[in-house]
Amino acid sequence: MLTAVALLAAVLSLPIAQAGFSASTGTTADLAAGDDFAVGALYKWGMNTTPQQKPSQVGRNTTWAQAAAGSTHSCAVRTDATLWCWGTSSAGELGVGIGASDYVVAPVKVGSAVWAQVSVATATTCAVRTAGTLWCWGRNSSGQLGLGDTTSRSVPAQVGSASDWVKVAEGELTGCGIRGGGTLWCWGENGSGQLGQGDTSTRSSPVQVGAGTTWTGVAVVRAHACATASDGTLWCWGDNTNGQLGLGDTTNRTGPVRVGTDTSWSAVATGSSHTCGSRSDGTLWCWGAGASGQLGLGDTTDRTSPVQVGTASTWAGVALGSAFSCGTRTDGSLWCWGLGSRGVLGLGDTTNRTSPVRVGTDTDWASVGPGVLHTCGVRTDGTLWCWGYGISGQLGKTLASPSQVGTVTSWQHLAPGRLNLCALRQDSTLWCSDYNGSGQLGQGDYTVRSALTQVGSSAWRSVGIGQYHACGVRSDGTLWCWGENYYGELGLGNTTMYASPRQVGTGTGWASVSAGLSYTCATRTDGTLWCWGQNWYGQLGLGDTTDRLTPAQVGTATTWRQVDSVYGASCGIRTDGTLWCWGWNVRGQLGLGDTTNRTSPTQVGNATDWAGLGTGRVHTCGVRTDGSLWCWGANDNGQLGQGDSTERDSPVQVAAGTSWYEVSLGFAHTCAVRPDTTLWCWGFNGVGQLGLGDYADHASPVQVPGVRTAHVAATWWGTYATQYVP
Repeated sequence: MLTAVALLAAVLSLPIAQAGFSASTGTTADLAAGDDFAVGALYKWGMNTTPQQKPSQVGRNTTWAQAAAGSTHSCAVRTDATLWCWGTSSAGELGVGIGASDYVVAPVKVGSAVWAQVSVATATTCAVRTAGTLWCWGRNSSGQLGLGDTTSRSVPAQVGSASDWVKVAEGELTGCGIRGGGTLWCWGENGSGQLGQGDTSTRSSPVQVGAGTTWTGVAVVRAHACATASDGTLWCWGDNTNGQLGLGDTTNRTGPVRVGTDTSWSAVATGSSHTCGSRSDGTLWCWGAGASGQLGLGDTTDRTSPVQVGTASTWAGVALGSAFSCGTRTDGSLWCWGLGSRGVLGLGDTTNRTSPVRVGTDTDWASVGPGVLHTCGVRTDGTLWCWGYGISGQLGKTLASPSQVGTVTSWQHLAPGRLNLCALRQDSTLWCSDYNGSGQLGQGDYTVRSALTQVGSSAWRSVGIGQYHACGVRSDGTLWCWGENYYGELGLGNTTMYASPRQVGTGTGWASVSAGLSYTCATRTDGTLWCWGQNWYGQLGLGDTTDRLTPAQVGTATTWRQVDSVYGASCGIRTDGTLWCWGWNVRGQLGLGDTTNRTSPTQVGNATDWAGLGTGRVHTCGVRTDGSLWCWGANDNGQLGQGDSTERDSPVQVAAGTSWYEVSLGFAHTCAVRPDTTLWCWGFNGVGQLGLGDYADHASPVQVPGVRTAHVAATWWGTYATQYVP
């Protein structure tokens, strides 16, 4: 067995993309059957953003009662009347008080109140409590929270003072609800007359729709609304571009208009531009836009009046997504049709369907709640299932134990980003996967890839991936970047987004690259360090807080060996073994004994034996040549490995007397490899990112059972590992 010092020296003598263990260390023969990592294979655990094309259970809880899917978040009520939400929080729509762009990828409880029903839309949530009060939160740009203003909320806020609300339906920018007396109320955007007030003026507080007191159900998604009355009649109003009001034409209505003469309507559901309703005889009827087959009528033709879906008379419920539909039958079976993108229909593929197709063979579906591009449903055994698009954590899927990614066994270097993974194979080809909204997969498009997909055909030796951009150094020493570019993080002299790799300058002397939140740093073969992009906190190390659109040299030193940049703090190691940090320092993550930002590299202590480092969101760790591991910064979840939650603004040793080889940091968790190739993780574990089979935080290093690995790469909400034997 090599010593820690020998291992570290061997690793540091190799190019970044080729560091690995010798064949004599960490062989799979040391592991129990079924637990060992295949040599060169890639494994992941924690947040699972892979699109699910078939229903996949969310957690292990069996007390779910109702689920609702939005755009990038989901919420559900349990049988004990508690409310839980998960996904992204672009405007506080999770209701748990977290800031914009934060993620909760496993259900988190919303306060301590008891709830009866929840409805979610794009970045907005509304729910009725068991006491009959109505509460809303999230984005409020059009007054869609009904709170009398346009201020967003990140925690539930009560709508008025009424305590007789029965149900609520929240649309994209519009909300409607029914009160105990049978009155109907709407609020929010009204550009198409969807508030039913006879005009197109927006309202930021609930206004009653007509004077009727016999309303029993209401549905609103985008710009039209429909409601049922106690006499079995159906009424619709608002946008009618595709005939979604069912009135035989395409003329908008600003007030409720009766749909046909039938008096047996029992329920209604609205999609973005289509509508479906069920009758008391168990038949299902749909109308409106049909371009994706969402009407279930066997074609892609729009309908301006209700048309029966097939001949079945056993429909129990129906719910509509943006351009797809799902319904349950009295035998407990689930059926979906329409747009199949991202696997939202749960049929195992992404193919559109123009007629209802059964989802699996289960006969215990109780209800279903489609969203924009994902769906969640509850079964009669109380389990919760979601499927479709999951890049923002809206599927609630986590992997608490390592799971192999694909079947390839030639991975050698990993570079995880906020929502992505890029990795190099032994043949120096570069592969990226997952979210692609900014073209950060380098494929020339913005299509999500659930599988690792090769980036061009060039040979690469280093790669760094940030929030929504990526950069890589090719084997010829040229530097290339692609993806988001709002702050010039691509280094191309502009703020244009590119979905394919673009060369940064014309130089061929680049050695390695590290991509941060919206900035990039890279070293050259002459030992110089260069940074560019966002510079709000001085994270570029240029002595100021001015953004740069092209690479700018950091100081005059020509001895930089390694740099690591993730969120707003940057750290680098020089060839003399000294460690330097700069940028954001709100939690002491620079290790300088205070919480003052630095705009230029500042040496951390006096040690001259730093060998490796990793930066997280607000904590940092480094390994010295004697194999000791040191961490500092935020410690709310025990990510410093000290057995407590006390913040440190200077380096503190982790598990004194223990040798370490490599360290990698996530949002608030840390993972490190020992020279014997055992893997240890600690800190935040809300989505199982520690790989320990549970979701409990750990404030001290805990060995990941049965895992031997050469490389670990902790990302914001997950962890990747691979064993490479050169």
